[in-house]
Parts: sequence; structure tokens; C-alpha cells
Amino acid sequence: MIPERSLEVLRAIVQDYIVSKEPVGSKSLVERHAFGVSAATIRNDMAFLEDEELIHAPHTSAGRVPTDKGYRLFVDRLSEVKPLNSSEKLAIEHFMAGSADLDETLSRTVRLLSQLTNQVAMVQYPTLGKSSIRQIELVTVGDTKVLLILITDSGRIQQHVIELGVHIDLTTINAIKGRLNEVLVAKPLNAVAEALATVKFELQPQDQLSAATIVSGVLELVAANRQDKIILAGAANLARREEDFPGSISPVLEAIEEQVVLLKLITEMQAEQHGVSLRIGRENTYEGLTSASVVVSGYENQGSEIAKLGVIGPTRMDYSSNIASVRAVARYLTKALGN
Repeated sequence: MIPERSLEVLRAIVQDYIVSKEPVGSKSLVERHAFGVSAATIRNDMAFLEDEELIHAPHTSAGRVPTDKGYRLFVDRLSEVKPLNSSEKLAIEHFMAGSADLDETLSRTVRLLSQLTNQVAMVQYPTLGKSSIRQIELVTVGDTKVLLILITDSGRIQQHVIELGVHIDLTTINAIKGRLNEVLVAKPLNAVAEALATVKFELQPQDQLSAATIVSGVLELVAANRQDKIILAGAANLARREEDFPGSISPVLEAIEEQVVLLKLITEMQAEQHGVSLRIGRENTYEGLTSASVVVSGYENQGSEIAKLGVIGPTRMDYSSNIASVRAVARYLTKALGN
């Protein structure tokens, strides 16, 4: 059981270290915080925290810095996160407004999150199993070409120009489109191939080949949705904080380039306190991220979580602000997808 005052000393050390980047000593703690006790008493508290492996001395100076365990206790004891101010909220709304499709929305989201936190931001595309077809559109764009548009319920719009090789009239195009929507609307993407395997078109024999070509185009667009992926922004933020990573920043940079690693990591992370999931330092099982912290939250569509977003940065990060930003952007993204 850690005494309350020792917890207050730990909180002060974490907060001061985040701001100053310098190891924190008992004298500075007494000067900056109203503990109402002597520096000698604070030194006793610091000795206790060091015995508990919550702080440590990075070198022979009198100052101490938090350990991964200390950061974890600090975060777990956060009674509230720092709320976004009105200008930050307005900036989010303005930045997120007017996105034409899911690709643009997610691109804006990841850039916004990176700017708000000064960390590497990541946004996961909605996964295959959680997206369904909302609509199929076919638009003639030439004598022998049609534009195929696939719209999912997650807001993603994909399109592909198909060369049919023969002229096809508007009535036939509409018949194919109507049949595709009849068969596919509300179908999960992972059930599309099975649904199209047996689909029949009541068309003239010469138009059946065109219908088969369009079906192949639909399957191609669905296959493109099957690729789980993450988009990143703000890698330069890591480089600017290279001194916060002991040894070398290279393992962290290599880790964030591995999409498979990041996808596995965020899939495993489930919401905890404050509606986010957090892994600090060696809580990350992937070797390249053992000197980093990862903050993740899910975003939703139609009331269900469809993917996640978050930030990666050094363990010496402003957890309260970053948690608030990740949580807020996830909520705004959910709102944007619902419009």
C-alpha cells in the first residue's frame, strides 16, 4: 500500500519531468509544490518510491525520473483528463468538416491527431468483417465504359472504370445495377463473393458477358477493402524528441513502419480507464516499442466499433492531454461517419 503523500510526490515528479525534461530533486519539489513538509521528508518519500521501482536515478545526480511502472500508476490514478479548450474543439470541427469520402476523412483525422498531440498518429481503416455494402452505382462514361462505384456503410467510396469492349445501353446498365443492389445491399463485405457466385441476370445473351465483367469489377473493389491497413502521420515528431528514447530511436521508427505489428497491437488493446487503452514502455510486447507509449481509442459507425485510432510517442508524454485528444478525435470521427 502506497501512502497518499508518496502518491502525491510521484504525481509531482511525473508532471515536473514531463514539463522540464530534467530529473526531479527533492528541493525543486518542495519549491514547486505545497506539500507542507520538509525536503528531508520528501527525500524519504522519494526513497520509498524508488524502493517500489516507481522512480529511478538516470545517473548520479540527486534527481529522479519515473519508471514505466511509475507512469502506469500515475495514469491509473488520473481522476480526470485535461479537457480540450474551446479553440481546440472548434479546430477539430472545422478540420473534419467537408470530407468527401472515407479516405479523405481518415487522412484528415490522422493529420489532425498528430497536430493536436505532437506525436505519431495512426488511424486504422474499418475492418472487412465490420463493413457492409450500402450501394452500388453504375455510370456510363463512354460508349463502351462504365464507372463502377461501391459505397460501404462505413462511408468508404471506391470506384473503378470498367472497359466492357462493347456498347451497352442505359436500360441494360440500370438492370445490372438494380440486380446488384438487390443482391448486395446490406451484405457484409466478406459475404459478397458467395452472393455473387450464384447471381443471375435476366439479360440478352450478348449482355451477359458485360454483366460478368461488372461482377468481376465488384469483386476487385471488395478485395481492396479486405486489406486491413493503418495510415500514419507525424513521424517527424518522433525525430524531434529523439533524446526521449534511450539508446536509439531506430527501433521505434522501424516498428511504426510495420503495419502488421501495429494492427496486431491495436487489435489487442481494449478500452480501459477514460475510454482509451494505454500501453507504457515494456508493457508493449513488441521489442521496438519498449521505450514508447501507445494510446488507442475505438471509433464507431451505427453504434458499433469499426476500427481504432491513437498515438505513439515517448513514455515521457503528457498523458492527460493525449488521452483527451485521442478520445475527442475518436468521437468526432464517429460523428463524421454518422453524417
